[in-house]
Amino acid sequence: MRGVASLHSGNRLDGKVALVTGAGGEIGAASVRLMLARGAKVAGVDRDMPALHRLEEGLGTGGNLIIMEGDVTSETSVLQFVAGTREAFGRIDILFNNAGIEGPVKPIPDYSLADFQRVMDVDVVGVFLGLKYVIPVMIENGGGAIINASSTAGLTGSPGVCAYNASKHAVIGLTRSACAEWAGKGITINSITPGPIASRMMTELEKGLMPGQPHELRARLSARIPAGRYGNPEEVATLVAFLASDDARYLNGAVFTVDGGYMVH
Repeated sequence: MRGVASLHSGNRLDGKVALVTGAGGEIGAASVRLMLARGAKVAGVDRDMPALHRLEEGLGTGGNLIIMEGDVTSETSVLQFVAGTREAFGRIDILFNNAGIEGPVKPIPDYSLADFQRVMDVDVVGVFLGLKYVIPVMIENGGGAIINASSTAGLTGSPGVCAYNASKHAVIGLTRSACAEWAGKGITINSITPGPIASRMMTELEKGLMPGQPHELRARLSARIPAGRYGNPEEVATLVAFLASDDARYLNGAVFTVDGGYMVH
């Protein structure tokens, strides 16, 4: 039994410190909970403090979780929550660049520049700033693991969501560039591309893509998925926690799809 235990101990996160942006959303919250369960200390960041307080309630983590209000599009804010994480826990070993928004659903001629820039600011600039200010902290500590949240929208194109498609393609590009720069310094930098996941974001996209018939769109999309259903946030969190673990130490610059087979078509 000792051999079996040691074989599987690499996916534990004992002694590691994780910083999770967008921690108030479904995938972020599920990832925080799983990382805590696997032994990590976690700093959860979001603009939505009530959502962070809901996450915090009832976890009973004994000081292993801190929550901070933060805006990933603001350089000042990113500096503050990175510093806050270091002040609380002394280091950062894991970064989950998870904060993101979908933007409105409109054809390109009707898409305002302000809306386009807002999506790019959150989904791309937010990832860039996380990389910019956490990588030096990880270098000081001898390495770490970064997981950037893209989407199957970063692998294909869909009508009505040009900004979201563009932003998620950009996240994959940032991931690969960062890997090329820092893999030799002990940092793994990978991207995840969830397919349709039962969440607030997916519900809003359904409403925008098929007004008045969101349930019909969900049924159509579910029928396209070989698994026959949407994923749940916990299934994404399992991948995130694995990529954050020592078991994933030779995985770098990769794009991992978690979609029930959605992209095989």
